[in-house]
Amino acid sequence: MTQLAAPLKTTRAMEHALSALSPFELKDFLIKLAKSNEQQSTAMMLNAGRGNPNWIATEPREAFFLLGKFALAEGRRIRNDGILAGTPDKPGIGDRFKSFLVTERDSPGAAFLGKAYEYGKQRGFDADAWIHELTESVLGDSYPVPPRMLVHCEKVVQDYLVKEMFDGKAPKEKHDLFAVEGGTAAMCYIFDSLMENGLLARGDTIAIMEPTFTPYIEIPRLERYHFNIVSVVPDMINEQGFHSWHFSDQQLAKLADKRVKLAICVNPSNPPSVALSEAEIKAIAAAVKGSNPNLIIVTDDVYGTFVPHFHSLMAELPDNTIGVYSFSKNFGCTGWRLGVVALKESNVIDALIAKLPEGWKKRLNARYGSLTLEPEKLKFIDRMVADSRSVALNHTAGLSLPQQVQMAFFALTHLLDKDDAYKHLTRQILRERRDHLWKGLGIPLPPEDPQRAWYYVELDLELWARKTYGDEFFEHLRSNYEPVDFLFRLAEKSSVVLLDGGGFGGPPWSVRLSMANLGEQQYQNIGKFMREAAEEYVAAWKEGKRLSAAVSTAGKNGKRSGGRRS
Repeated sequence: MTQLAAPLKTTRAMEHALSALSPFELKDFLIKLAKSNEQQSTAMMLNAGRGNPNWIATEPREAFFLLGKFALAEGRRIRNDGILAGTPDKPGIGDRFKSFLVTERDSPGAAFLGKAYEYGKQRGFDADAWIHELTESVLGDSYPVPPRMLVHCEKVVQDYLVKEMFDGKAPKEKHDLFAVEGGTAAMCYIFDSLMENGLLARGDTIAIMEPTFTPYIEIPRLERYHFNIVSVVPDMINEQGFHSWHFSDQQLAKLADKRVKLAICVNPSNPPSVALSEAEIKAIAAAVKGSNPNLIIVTDDVYGTFVPHFHSLMAELPDNTIGVYSFSKNFGCTGWRLGVVALKESNVIDALIAKLPEGWKKRLNARYGSLTLEPEKLKFIDRMVADSRSVALNHTAGLSLPQQVQMAFFALTHLLDKDDAYKHLTRQILRERRDHLWKGLGIPLPPEDPQRAWYYVELDLELWARKTYGDEFFEHLRSNYEPVDFLFRLAEKSSVVLLDGGGFGGPPWSVRLSMANLGEQQYQNIGKFMREAAEEYVAAWKEGKRLSAAVSTAGKNGKRSGGRRS
């Protein structure tokens, strides 16, 4: 028998207070509830709030560890005191590397390293320079030089971005890359340098395409920035009456307003996990080129590899766009902290800096004057590198060398994989988990959309409630429960942890599930628990209506009876 929506341990007042937290902070509270229920029952905690995938790419890691063996041997070739060795020497290292691979041909990673060596040769790299960069870097025995990114690793990652973010169509002008500590560091550096260089000022108007990764909402509201925020929301509804998570032309036209200096886009979106369509990209381009040519766009494309033929805004609006890419989700390497900032060699940002008032130019020349005799010519991306280490420490800036090697190997995973086997496998995993979730939910799958990555799912309980049971039922929900009550109910009763979609700038009654970190059957169980939790609200509403009708009937009968007695 379906249970009524019984009171939870967490009161409505507490739910209301906790809903003010970031979804990632609220998640920690829900985990405590879920663990408590797990200890008191046979339930196993199912945390679908984490974006960390439960898969890892093996070949680039095998190559990394085998390269380390070669690098240590190269160090000992120069000097070998047992517990102390020298540093690798460049002359002849390419040939020594090939000999090493022959000796280690049966070792995991050897085939990958051989292909990496050949890829570099085909790319025009000098063999000694290519292998010495990798060998010295895997040991981490020197500072990053150049600090923005290693020369050969940058070219490899540039090739990767062309394949995955530009759908294999090389742009007319290459993009400079800044290797950073994951996408999170990229966000901090970008906001900081835009402010330092007079391109944004406190109180300026920016646009955020929502829902989005919560820091993109929270950082602009900090005291230092206090930006005026224009929300661009995906207002399109599909044929089933639910969100398609695509934007209408009216919403995208907000970017045409010249008061908007910066636009922030996560593409594919987080949490809806839907990429911009070709029509949406064209509409954004029209708004920018036609009315707001100085708009700066930040596009975070971390989930792009999960969408076939993904097309970044970097490809459509290269002059205006700062690209952010993290390797974390695709390759299961969130702990490695690997990301890049990409900016076309000639761009709107550098043009805007050149047009700053003389007062600003003098200020910036003084700021960067210790780095170059011509600070006014310093590119914005190089200013970001300097700003990331408070300028004075620019000579020790840059992502650690072992991280850059692993990043290059991750990039080579796709560049060497002509059949895209790894990429297709990750997409298949996500779609199988989606199918199991929907089986548990007991509802039809959304219409097929080639732009959906399925890394996350965002479900709007309000639309479901109104469509399935009508407006009266939803008004009952809104009057009696907080939007986050569904999350608390799942955590307390089923040990399931989801995130609050409203905290990502989505609909207030929406929830976000990660499809990346649990097994297929676990997602089916989550769908089942979600359906049961929803049925509790329906049962409580129907019981309330029944009792209300009974009281009303009793009242009417009492009045009639009282009239007869008189």
